[in-house]
Amino acid sequence: MRQRHVFGTVFTVEAVVAAGVFLAVLAVLVLALVRRRTGSAAERSERPRLEAYYVGALAAFAVFLVAWTAWQNHEEHPAVGPKPLRVDVTGFQWCWTFRYPEAPDRRSVSGTCKGEDMPTLVVPTGRSVQLRLTSRDVIHSLWVPGLRYKMDAFPHHVNTFTFTLDRAGRWRGRCAEFCGQRHWTMDFWIKAVPPREYDRWAHGGTAPA
Repeated sequence: MRQRHVFGTVFTVEAVVAAGVFLAVLAVLVLALVRRRTGSAAERSERPRLEAYYVGALAAFAVFLVAWTAWQNHEEHPAVGPKPLRVDVTGFQWCWTFRYPEAPDRRSVSGTCKGEDMPTLVVPTGRSVQLRLTSRDVIHSLWVPGLRYKMDAFPHHVNTFTFTLDRAGRWRGRCAEFCGQRHWTMDFWIKAVPPREYDRWAHGGTAPA
């Protein structure tokens, strides 16, 4: 799960940097207040050398964060390998449709998102999958919290992203954009299965267990 690993790494590093900067600023603020109350503060109001150090430190942190984020974004999206599996995703009030235009029977999976009638997006492990998102009516947002994937689906527009799941499993997804009365019911499953099991299903077999 490259996406989840990269997200966790970036979040941890940036949180540590933010905490360090916060503590440093807080320490300087407390020191200034204490010195002022004790009357030991210098009369001099300008300290150009100290201000230059401060600006330099901020610039260094900014450059580091930009470079680090760009590098991790590159790690998240490696060079394109074999042609990814294409899945067309359509959001509608209030559920989802997953179409497999490259499958022999061009199969389609949908549901009502009422109770247990939730559609399942089936994908093979170890293979790149390209989702092409659109909406039939209003703006929706496909979100899989457990995998850190999220992208909006707009009417009359197609958004795409590519991902790879390296192990079998099942994760719950939902709509993250308020879209009307039954927005809260727009849940679905994303299920990763071994390639052979996926091929059997794509060629007309029953849904993977």
